[in-house]
Amino acid sequence: MKFPSAGGRHLNPDPASSVCVTNLMRGMGVAARAAAPKIRLAGADTRTAAIAAMARAIRAGAEPILAANRVDMLAGAEAGLSPSMLDRLFLDATRLAGIAAALDDIAALPDPLGPAPLGTELARWSRPNGLDIARVAVPIGVIGIIFEARPNVVADAAALCLRAGNCAILRAGSEAFATATAIHAALRSALRDTGLPEAAIGLVPITDRAAVGEMLTGLDGALDLLIPRGGKSLVERVQKEARIAVLSHLEGICHTYIHRAADREMAVRIALNAKMRRTGLCGATECLLIDQDCADELLPAIAAALLAAGCELRGDAWACEIVPAMIPARPEDWGHEFLAPILAIRVVDDLDSAMDHIARFGSAHTECIVTENQEAAARFLAEVDSAIVLHNASTQFADGGEFGMGAEIGIATGRLHARGPVGARELTTFKYVLRGTGQIRPG
Repeated sequence: MKFPSAGGRHLNPDPASSVCVTNLMRGMGVAARAAAPKIRLAGADTRTAAIAAMARAIRAGAEPILAANRVDMLAGAEAGLSPSMLDRLFLDATRLAGIAAALDDIAALPDPLGPAPLGTELARWSRPNGLDIARVAVPIGVIGIIFEARPNVVADAAALCLRAGNCAILRAGSEAFATATAIHAALRSALRDTGLPEAAIGLVPITDRAAVGEMLTGLDGALDLLIPRGGKSLVERVQKEARIAVLSHLEGICHTYIHRAADREMAVRIALNAKMRRTGLCGATECLLIDQDCADELLPAIAAALLAAGCELRGDAWACEIVPAMIPARPEDWGHEFLAPILAIRVVDDLDSAMDHIARFGSAHTECIVTENQEAAARFLAEVDSAIVLHNASTQFADGGEFGMGAEIGIATGRLHARGPVGARELTTFKYVLRGTGQIRPG
């Protein structure tokens, strides 16, 4: 069966035949694998030119992209998507300009592979027998990225994969399908204009969930890595069912801890921004911890700012006693990702109690301490085992663009290969290059 081009919503093959989905997905895998050597050997300048062309194509295609986003937003509202999901989905001229600017930033990044054909030397040494050994950066290969309602992932993932010499197969959720298709069309035109294979950045042209199942199999060896970018149920499914390597994070259960030596004005400013700047981001603070020694003084001011901004506060018994406007917290509020203007608040005994709470209820994503005590800050930064730890700065800085990476595909909370923002450098691996002068290994 011939599939239609991805120009509308819910383009699905004949539902009576799962073979159609299998053939489609394996065909995409074959095309991406064939394109991989061309991308790897294209050279840093060519990849830079392609990413810069992507940014220009996004700007030139603003009208159809924003029109497609309006289709998605209307469908999402009718489907009852949550406010946080709609916020992730929404694009306007300013946000679209931000997507294009992120591509410009990625184009300006140093290419992690260095000059073709070998790549950046990560280390080099010689052995007593004269062998010269080098460890050099190489692409991972073909990366599958499964995401839900964030259309910017299409551009960010495509540019970061390309910057690192990888090909990508992207699968958008039905919520963002029209917008993702419009953005992808712009990216394909940029690849075409710079002489790179369009199959290097593929977008699954259907919303049938069977396509995800096919990607989890690895597409007959075409995919080297899967990256899920979405809600807990998606990430858990990928982690449970994938037959290839997965780079992912679960929830962004982030904490801001107000230490007894915190500056009052700074504590209020950081707590408000960390929660309310954008509540639907994975770096939004979901739980505020505050020392008992400063709670009577600082908590009312922090709570007043949050309440004035429209945040619902759910406190433990001590916090509710200090600020009666709080709602008593339920046990399930600890360790919960609200992705909404809701904040859990707990009064803790001290630094050790705060770190114990984070270890028990956190998701190893992002945690902050607000304090003027350098010793306490040093202990927090060293002992809290999360991907990102901050001192006197909002958890909303958990973002690859803010790290100088241009963008990121996600915040990895595992401990293998990559951790924290996953940018271009994190989408590479390495190989060893040995140069000899006729050496043989003695028996």
